[in-house]
Amino acid sequence: MPFGMTDQIDTNTGAEAQEAGGDLFNTAAGWVLFAAGLGLGLSILSSKYFHGDDPQRPEQLGYVIEGVEDAGGGKPAELTMAQALNMDGVTADAGAKVFAKCSACHSIEAGGANGVGPNLHGIMGAPVGRKDGYNYSSSMASFGGEWGWEEMNAWLKKPNTYVEGTKMSFAGLSKIEDRAAVALYMNENGSGLPVPEYEAPEPEAEAAEGEGTEGDAPTDESGTAE
Repeated sequence: MPFGMTDQIDTNTGAEAQEAGGDLFNTAAGWVLFAAGLGLGLSILSSKYFHGDDPQRPEQLGYVIEGVEDAGGGKPAELTMAQALNMDGVTADAGAKVFAKCSACHSIEAGGANGVGPNLHGIMGAPVGRKDGYNYSSSMASFGGEWGWEEMNAWLKKPNTYVEGTKMSFAGLSKIEDRAAVALYMNENGSGLPVPEYEAPEPEAEAAEGEGTEGDAPTDESGTAE
């Protein structure tokens, strides 16, 4: 085969290879762009369908505690102290078990010694920061007030938030049921404050039958429908 013809064949073969490679690249790039567009479209469609950009509270909640109102944002409000104190299972005996977390620093029996924290016998209803023989922090000693049910609830939830500067290092009890039970236990040890009662709010009274109902036929003076 003449030399010049060989060069021509090699040149044609190289051009065809480059063209084939370019077609393959273009095809792959096209599929990538198609997949990206499809993914973006599906993402937008699912967001609109499931309201991902506008979460809403369901019309019917899965489980609702009677008497507990929504605090906003779809999260049920925490029970009140009165509710918790009257719940089944929230007892002084249950509180005695929770108080085990406190016993490393506090005694509760009558005449018990102060330790890292003061003796807690008779603490419910007592003045805040006034236990004889115990050296309170200045913030606690000057806080004022008495240990009622609500005050004890707030203190047990997070001591260093309720009384800033307290030297009590305990992080607190996150469950109001535990706080209520401990308060009942302490109340039975030298205090005897009346336990607040709780009654679930009554549902709104239904509108009087027929009052303001649309479609009521007007009546004449004799009381019959016109």
